[in-house]
Amino acid sequence: MSIARVTEITAASSKSFDDAIEKGIKRAAKTIRNIEGAWVQDQKVIIKKNKISEYRVSLKLSFLLDD
Repeated sequence: MSIARVTEITAASSKSFDDAIEKGIKRAAKTIRNIEGAWVQDQKVIIKKNKISEYRVSLKLSFLLDD
């Protein structure tokens, strides 16, 4: 029987929400093994001088625990 765990991370990008998601998963995969899925819990933009300066996402990642 497999057991999964869920953890929450936040990632940012100056390009797009998609890029923030990719960066977040790539970085998480360096220290979390067996990532099975991810879902976007929240999205936010940071605005400076009336322009979007940063895209931020809160992600929940599910991963299988080692036996």
